[in-house]
Amino acid sequence: MSDSHHERRRFTRIELALPVEVHQGGSIWHQSLIDISLSGVATDQPKDWDAQYNEPFTLIIKVDDDSTLELHAYLQHVEAGRLGFSVQHVDRENMQPLLEVLQAHMDLATLEEELALLGA
Repeated sequence: MSDSHHERRRFTRIELALPVEVHQGGSIWHQSLIDISLSGVATDQPKDWDAQYNEPFTLIIKVDDDSTLELHAYLQHVEAGRLGFSVQHVDRENMQPLLEVLQAHMDLATLEEELALLGA
């Protein structure tokens, strides 16, 4: 990743290997999470990837045996077997699971700073 691309990032990305179902219309792709932040998700690219790039996706991340995290996102880039999604909105039901995932892997001060950026 180029330095300028990394500098533009406003939110810390946490590397996690979790199963992800990517839904669009009637299609479902079973993928693996690469990383996650307050504003985005990266997954691996499935072999048979035939999605509509300008249409929204629903990403269902299996956090553990009992919980999932559902995010609504748009595809931002495809590169080297990696898909980058921009999360457009996190509803109330999914904000707490997202925060719990991030809290487990980053310091709280940084997370609070990034949450303030979302509210700005």
